[in-house]
Amino acid sequence: MLEIVLADYSNPKHRQAVIDMLDDYAQDPMGGGEALPEATKATLIDEMAKRDYVFSLLAFNDEQPVGLANCVEGFSTFAAKPVMNIHDIAVIKDFRGQGIAKRLLEEVSTLAQFRGCCKLTLEVLQGNEPAKIAYEKFGFKPYQLDAEMGKAEFWQKYL
Repeated sequence: MLEIVLADYSNPKHRQAVIDMLDDYAQDPMGGGEALPEATKATLIDEMAKRDYVFSLLAFNDEQPVGLANCVEGFSTFAAKPVMNIHDIAVIKDFRGQGIAKRLLEEVSTLAQFRGCCKLTLEVLQGNEPAKIAYEKFGFKPYQLDAEMGKAEFWQKYL
């Protein structure tokens, strides 16, 4: 039976599940294709636990972790309200197509509404068609302010 739980970063089972799920996602082509560095695995949960604007949801099938959503609250200056970014969402390969991502998204949406957020955001790779279809079914769409200016792009610069 599928159960979605808010990860308790002080619970050893939840700590390990978040790391294992994120590492599995990182090794997937959609997550970059490389394992998480050991230094990241060693510090990730403690660093997340320090931040009250970060939370994780875990999907368990019986006792096995099969899905993860890591979320980070930001702020919309245009709406003067919080925004919830789904920084990572992943489902174990053998469990994809069973509605687990949808259940995670529903729970994220519920928690974001409880926190007073005005919207959910996420990033998706251009070639990740299965994820894009799932997100569109849930109500997501590419971000644009003006059709003539095109869709927003997600850029980064390493520090």
